[in-house]
Amino acid sequence: MNQLKAVIFDVDGTLAATERDGHRIAFNRAFAEAGLDWHWDDQLYGKLLAITGGRERIQYYLENFHLQCGFAGDHSDMVSKLHTAKNRHYIEILETQSIPLRLGVKRLLSEIRESGVRLAIATTSVPDNVMTLIKTTLGEAALDWFECIAAGDVVPSKKPSPDIYHYCLQQLQLNPSQCLAVEDSANGLSAAYRAGIATLVTINAYTAEEDFDQAICVVDHLGEPGIPTKVLAGSSINNHYITLQSLQDLHAQIN
Repeated sequence: MNQLKAVIFDVDGTLAATERDGHRIAFNRAFAEAGLDWHWDDQLYGKLLAITGGRERIQYYLENFHLQCGFAGDHSDMVSKLHTAKNRHYIEILETQSIPLRLGVKRLLSEIRESGVRLAIATTSVPDNVMTLIKTTLGEAALDWFECIAAGDVVPSKKPSPDIYHYCLQQLQLNPSQCLAVEDSANGLSAAYRAGIATLVTINAYTAEEDFDQAICVVDHLGEPGIPTKVLAGSSINNHYITLQSLQDLHAQIN
């Protein structure tokens, strides 16, 4: 049996509910700053989340809503400038500390770290965004908790491609069977699954209706003492909320 050596976390929607009140707001601020009359409301943004990566999301919007947008041809320069502005606005939002970690995240990260099990991150978000979220929620010292922060464009293809997980495994020098991933979306689950990594899914409002058949367990949140986790699909857990022992038990079921 392979012992659980590392837990690899996604960031947006998994560590914190950054999408609706973080990234979406930052996109809209970047559009307004550029003099564009575009507005991504909750419903539209939920659809656009099927496209991973900020640049890719803007490009997709242009290509599929071009009649409304009034743009045609090569948009690469505009997309790049909008994406840069959006990330600047996003970091400004994070620095107000207005986006907290999701329920149970800090507790579980601390428990994993104190146990000696390794921590890592695999995300499509750019490194500055990831590091700013960690610093504003856990403190700058928490950056050292993660042995690998695999983020942004360090790999050719974003999730659901498994590239970012392959990269993370290489950095950790571990096999897929020695790790467990924590994700919130079907794209993230697919990336981890295709890399051979068992995955716990913690859904959010945007991803609740997605297909998570490949997950070993699907929950509504990680929970806390007195605020129990609800298992929505897959294997049961050994506690009222997700603990390191829960992760080890889930990992042991398939390894």
